[in-house]
Amino acid sequence: MAKGDKGTVWWIAFVLVIIGGLNWALVGILKWDLVAAIFGELSVLSRIIYILVGISALYLIFSKK
Repeated sequence: MAKGDKGTVWWIAFVLVIIGGLNWALVGILKWDLVAAIFGELSVLSRIIYILVGISALYLIFSKK
């Protein structure tokens, strides 16, 4: 992989952070949580999604790519 190329993990993290950002926009504008609407409010699956979004954000902050 050439320097500057983004790996698969980076792209997955990027997509999850975009999904999280859009979800927060919906919460702020419409008071509607898309993740909770799909997976249930604070269900195990929705909590996993929230955790993965947070881990993805930390990964992107600290990745050197």
